Amino acid sequence: MALGDPARGEVEAARTGATDAMVEAGASETIRSRVESVLDREVRPGLRADGGDVEVVGVDADRIVQVRLLGSCSGCASSVYTMIMGIEAAIRAEVPEVRFLEAVL
Repeated sequence: MALGDPARGEVEAARTGATDAMVEAGASETIRSRVESVLDREVRPGLRADGGDVEVVGVDADRIVQVRLLGSCSGCASSVYTMIMGIEAAIRAEVPEVRFLEAVL
């Protein structure tokens, strides 16, 4: 490839009309849907049995998942352990591209 020539990916993006933001948004939505699936199967039943829940707030371009603990989980002294040992471990086992979870209020 000569200097000044567009990279192959740029040509493809120009041809299809895709932008980096669109690609990142698509990847984030795919990760988010996979995370939601893991939460529904592996995490939420146990949290709901104890009067709590978890909400996915978002997934950023760096593959960091922001979550919010709800109900009795939001004020629980064990919420850090629940987040790391339960929620994050379950998600990372099935969605390894997630870098880590970040708790938001």
